[in-house]
Amino acid sequence: MTIDARALREMAQRYAEAWSSHDPEAVASFYAEDGRIVINRGEAIVGRAAVAEMAQGFYAEFPDIVVRLDGLRRSGSDAVFLWTLEGTHSETGNRVEVSGWEAWELNDALEVASSRGYFDAEDYDRQVAGG
Repeated sequence: MTIDARALREMAQRYAEAWSSHDPEAVASFYAEDGRIVINRGEAIVGRAAVAEMAQGFYAEFPDIVVRLDGLRRSGSDAVFLWTLEGTHSETGNRVEVSGWEAWELNDALEVASSRGYFDAEDYDRQVAGG
């Protein structure tokens, strides 16, 4: 399957908007029912309910979270979603801006079947702490 570039760009923009909407179900709706995400080689988060729970954790940590689409690459049914997250950490009150990417495997319905996400965790921790 080859993904239409325009459809992929529209999907990726809506995905960023879903993150910025503060609606965990909206984020989860972009994943296949049994879709999965692994962040920085951590444990797999599997299924829409688990993805929504993960998103809710980000909303608790960053009540004013905004996610921007910075770029997009595609090849066949695979894509790379480049993003920037901005927000104020709920416990420290520090502003955080961190960039990363998700490598997606997409299904025929243009849902995320699998995502491998990466960001600089050391930089993230430093910003949260205010260093």
